[in-house]
Amino acid sequence: MRLDGRIAVVTGGASGFGEGIVRRFVEEGARVVIADINEAPAVALANELAASAVVTDVSSAASVAALAARVQERFGRTDIVVNNAGMPQSPQALDSMQEAAFDRLLAVNVRSVFLMAQHFVPAMKRAKSGVILNIASTAGVSPRPNLTWYNASKGWVITATRSMAVELAPFGIRVNALNPVAGETPMLKAFMGEDTPEIRARFLSTIPLGRFSTPGDIASAATFLCSDEASMITGVALEVDGGRCI
Repeated sequence: MRLDGRIAVVTGGASGFGEGIVRRFVEEGARVVIADINEAPAVALANELAASAVVTDVSSAASVAALAARVQERFGRTDIVVNNAGMPQSPQALDSMQEAAFDRLLAVNVRSVFLMAQHFVPAMKRAKSGVILNIASTAGVSPRPNLTWYNASKGWVITATRSMAVELAPFGIRVNALNPVAGETPMLKAFMGEDTPEIRARFLSTIPLGRFSTPGDIASAATFLCSDEASMITGVALEVDGGRCI
């Protein structure tokens, strides 16, 4: 029960890594708010786990503001924010991506972190405590070709994490990130372009431990960084990557 009594908001919490984090946080005693744009799976998971679900578009200032208001009204505080919501990029030459697709990628992967900070950090500052965990990627450390703009968006998240950690430390707020390697989630096919044994083998050949990450792997690391066991850790981008970035 390492998160006993904590109020945690997990964006993109209805599937993939987010769902793994939500499940583990509930097991560890947290009261979790699942903030996801997809209502049906968010509500289903919330009902299963006795959690809460709030339909949220993390790229919308009004939607994030409404989320923050709902959490404050119901719980009176937020102890943990996990910025997990994100979107992939299909493999393509950097000069072939359409402008609208680029804007959407940055809105979900970058703007969302800004908006969540804008609407949740003030209350954390007043409370002089809080934990923010940003889900970045090994793509921000060791980029793969033909994923340039996704790589760049996750590199931004890593730099933002470090800067947020320095600025918010005097307020007792810790900020860290996780850098997962490609995982067994609904996003995997998008990164690979197509899911074939040959392409899987090529991806796996770059991971020394020889397997993709799982929601459980990410949930374990997230639980540690958001718990008091990591009370002296801030500004870290922890690679959960089976050795991919070595």
